[in-house]
Formats: sequence, structure tokens, C-alpha cells
Amino acid sequence: MVEMLNLSEDFWENKYKTNKIGWDLGEVSPPLKTYFDQLTNKDLKILIPGGGNSYEAEYLFNIGFKNVYVVDVSETALHNLKNRVPNFPFSQLIHADFFDLDDSFNLIIEQTFFCAINPNLRKKYASKMWDLLSEKGKLVGLLFDAKLNEDHPPFGGNETEYITYFESHFTMDVFTKCYNSYHNRQEMELFVKFIKK
Repeated sequence: MVEMLNLSEDFWENKYKTNKIGWDLGEVSPPLKTYFDQLTNKDLKILIPGGGNSYEAEYLFNIGFKNVYVVDVSETALHNLKNRVPNFPFSQLIHADFFDLDDSFNLIIEQTFFCAINPNLRKKYASKMWDLLSEKGKLVGLLFDAKLNEDHPPFGGNETEYITYFESHFTMDVFTKCYNSYHNRQEMELFVKFIKK
């Protein structure tokens, strides 16, 4: 069934235009807020792929991280962020396919992007993350630790599966059950901090 999925730009654009975005928390994810609050280097170049409305980008920008980039195939989602945060540089809102990016970042934030892409692309995702990160760069965020949908996003998974994608590219510095998930995601998330090898 997964092979037949059409997770095109039109698919995602329609979701945002019709506000059918059940995954959207409407605020920065608590585990990521906790992580952001302990970052001290405001010069980090940060990417949020498949960022959607990206409350994470808004939060980071508002606490002084000015080098934050969001990439998404939905133009509506990017405009939603710009409308909420008018000072956010338009040049840092990238309307493109993540897999077409060609840049370098110190930190990439994972928040419901991995679970939204076709599961057939997960190995390619891990490889692309490695490509986009600078030396000793970090991939940090949340992965679902739950069996979810098989024919439409969000797609679930588990730690054993994820290791097969990431272990050759990254040192798995943190890979643990998330203790401070948003209330409707309790016991369903892993917090990860992977460092580029």
C-alpha cells in the first residue's frame, strides 16, 4: 500500500489550506523546548525539515536564534509561519523538497517529518541528514515509538527499525523514551540526539 502513496506537494498544500493538520500541536513541542532552552550558541545554523507551521522555528527565533531555516513543500505552511513572525527572514523559509536541499547545518530538528514521508524513503532520509550536517553536526528531535498508520501519515516505527537506518551514519548519543511528551503523545515518542560520524 505504501508504494502507492502520493505524498505530493498538492497533498500537503491541501492539508494546510483545509486545516486538516491533526499532528499540529499549535505550540512548540515540550521536549524540544526543553532542549532549545539549554542551547547556548545562538550562532548555530539550524534546519527544521518538513517544518509545517513550525512553532519550533518561531520559538527559536524569538529566543535569539537568527540562523534558523525551515523547509517545506507547502507554501501555505511557510506563509503561516511568516504571518505569525513577520520579522522571520523570508529567505530562510525554503519552499522545496527536503531531499533537494544542498547546504550545511550545525543542527537539524526532527519534529513529525520522519513520520510524514513515505517509509520507503527512511534510509534515504538518514543519508540525506548526514549529507546536510556539518562536521560533528547533530540531528535532534522526536521519533514515534508506536505502530501507527500503514496507508497514510503519520507512519509509526520503533527503536529497532530506526537503528538500522542511522547507526552507520551517526553516533547515537541519546536514544531514549521521551519523559516530557505533549499530553496526547505520552509513551509514544523517543527523544534522539544523533551526532554525525
